[in-house]
Amino acid sequence: MATTHIVKAFDEQLNLLDSKVAEMGGLAETSLADAIQSLSARDSDLAAEVVAQDKKMDALEDEVNTLALRLLALRQPMAKDLRAVVAALKISSDLERVGDLAANVAKRGMTITKAPPQASIHTIVRLAALVQSMIKNALDAYIARDEQQALDVWRRDAEVDQLHTSLFRELLTYMMEDPRNITPCAHLLFVAKNIERIGDHVTNIAERVLFLVEGAVPDEARPKEDRSAFTVVESAKPKSKSKAKKA
Repeated sequence: MATTHIVKAFDEQLNLLDSKVAEMGGLAETSLADAIQSLSARDSDLAAEVVAQDKKMDALEDEVNTLALRLLALRQPMAKDLRAVVAALKISSDLERVGDLAANVAKRGMTITKAPPQASIHTIVRLAALVQSMIKNALDAYIARDEQQALDVWRRDAEVDQLHTSLFRELLTYMMEDPRNITPCAHLLFVAKNIERIGDHVTNIAERVLFLVEGAVPDEARPKEDRSAFTVVESAKPKSKSKAKKA
């Protein structure tokens, strides 16, 4: 009877750990959505709310760390239970970084609202929507212990990289076309990179889920398609003046 009670209490603590990680995930997803909404709607008040919300994310990570360390010290879990505690610790760390990056997006948005609207905002929204869906699917995979869904998220990081590279090239082109675009486009470059980095952290989460369920990460190399570091946009060549005809 005592053993059953101990096992039940342990299961409840593991479930609480899962719920705290899920709460962090929901907050991370909301933070990114609100940051992008503040950017597209040019809403500085909403951006400020996203920045302020980062403290709640930090507090939740502290709760996860405290609970996980207590479980490790008092329960000494083994096998899959041990992997569950370690995965929760690592996933919470990735989610805290997602919160930081979403706050960075919101901060950039406050500055961008002071400049004329940029056409690239629409591509930024597409990139963020892709990453938001990855966050949701990664968290669903974590709660359901679904390795196939986690693997799908892991593979979609290449799609994020491709779109980020395309956006990087687009913004460089706008900057070269008109010097007045340099400041707002430079801020959008940072926004795009922050979103791409969120995608990397979500891919990390997918790997944690695969390790939790299978005890190993994928053998294949992580798919990476970010070519922004090698992107070169050539300036337009000046038009040659037509030679005057000789009389």
